[in-house]
Amino acid sequence: MLKLYNSLSRRLEDFVPIRPSQVRIYVCGMTVYDFCHLGHARVFVVFDMVVRWLRASGFQVQYVRNITDIDDKIIKRAHENGETPAELTGRFIKAMHEDETKLGVLPPDAEPRATEYVAEMLSMIGALVDKGLAYRADNGDVYYSVHGFPAYGALSGKSLDDLRAGERVEVDPNKRDPMDFVLWKAAKQGEPSWESPWGPGRPGWHIECSAMSGKLLGAHFDIHGGGQDLQFPHHENEIAQSEGTHGCKFVNYWLHNGFVRVDNEKMSKSLGNFFTIREVLDKFDPEVVRFFILRAHYRSPLNYSDVHLEDAKGALTRLYTALKNVPPAETAIDWENPLAARYRAAMDEDFGTPEAVAVLFELASEANKLQDSGLSGLLKSLGGVLGLLQDDPEGFLKRWVGESVGPQETDIEAMITARDDAKKSRNFSEADRIRDELRVSGIILEDGPLGTTWRRG
Repeated sequence: MLKLYNSLSRRLEDFVPIRPSQVRIYVCGMTVYDFCHLGHARVFVVFDMVVRWLRASGFQVQYVRNITDIDDKIIKRAHENGETPAELTGRFIKAMHEDETKLGVLPPDAEPRATEYVAEMLSMIGALVDKGLAYRADNGDVYYSVHGFPAYGALSGKSLDDLRAGERVEVDPNKRDPMDFVLWKAAKQGEPSWESPWGPGRPGWHIECSAMSGKLLGAHFDIHGGGQDLQFPHHENEIAQSEGTHGCKFVNYWLHNGFVRVDNEKMSKSLGNFFTIREVLDKFDPEVVRFFILRAHYRSPLNYSDVHLEDAKGALTRLYTALKNVPPAETAIDWENPLAARYRAAMDEDFGTPEAVAVLFELASEANKLQDSGLSGLLKSLGGVLGLLQDDPEGFLKRWVGESVGPQETDIEAMITARDDAKKSRNFSEADRIRDELRVSGIILEDGPLGTTWRRG
């Protein structure tokens, strides 16, 4: 059975969909005022992997990922550029689609834009005002009253008092409580606005996801995902808005991917330490970037550097080398095969891609050793479940590696030294992994009384 780590309960849980064999999933997408960076690429790739595995497991999946096409940053950037917000967002939505296509990300089933769902947002805000969970302030803004929602803080695991003490909240005399958040912003000169019962204005950021997910997936659905940085306050606020409006549980399982880090700091536009997807793809094949993201567990931090991308390229090269050396036979996945079964068990344990990728290397090693096209075919099929290994091996290797396919002599000696160190520390699984990686590239290790020697097989 598939198990998911639920951020709401902070534990691993069996996955039981609300409707048998059907999964409804909503993921918070991009605010489109600039090119997407590698942190955004991780969201694209991680939830593409999640949806692919759910479908491979036999579920019918309805996948919704939104686009924020109106907010303060968009308005500010458009003004600086001398263009309309729609012109700005249109350009960056096109760029985003180009980036994710290169990364092998399948399009979601629906990709709603905030500006298309203002009527639904107004309806929700009106319901919250009627229930006493929202109020219009003297400045014309409408705020959600967190005091009226006792469950506020469940996702972050903190009480309102803890949150008030721990968060830096701007003093706003218009709010009844410092933690109250805006649902509707009163219109300002020169900004886009819509008519509402509280005067012209535009929606706050948090309300859009509650309105769009409710409209497209219903008041109660299975999975909500996004980056770890959205857990509080965005997702906490979504719960308050949606459950306050509909009076029922909002989402059963919350999934959050970990940060991409540079020099131990989160990669983000606000910190100015980000690399756009386009910058990275100028130096590395898109599949290398996808492989780099997927060989780490989705909840763990992902440390970015060119060295790590080069290492990912080398590892992916070894898999493609096996497919080149042993052309794969087209075959359906036999889940009874012990290696396929281990792959499935890894993916069913909260999408354990590191273990699943390790199985790919074992398959490559066995296919190479036995010259078995069936095993090579299984390698390609299991790789395909993750959106990997579908390129032409010869083309990939020539395009990104050149004629010198496989590790060079200095690389081999370094890997032998690392294997020796692993054996000395009794880390035999790591020693075996290094041996298997070399075998995939046709490098045979022979242990003897005088140490380890190698030859090309």
